[in-house]
Amino acid sequence: MTKIDRTVLLAAGRGTRMRELTADLPKPMIKVRGKPILLHIIEGLQASSS
Repeated sequence: MTKIDRTVLLAAGRGTRMRELTADLPKPMIKVRGKPILLHIIEGLQASSS
C-alpha cells in the first residue's frame, strides 16, 4: 500500500445553517464531544496512518 505523507484538509465555511453555534467561530471549531470538529478529523487521519 502506498504511504500518504501529506494531507490537505478543506476546513472552511461559516456554517450558516448552524447560526446559533457559528455566530462567533468557524464551523470546523465547533466542539463535538468536547473537541473541535477539526481535531476529530486530524485524529482520525493520524489513526489511519499508523
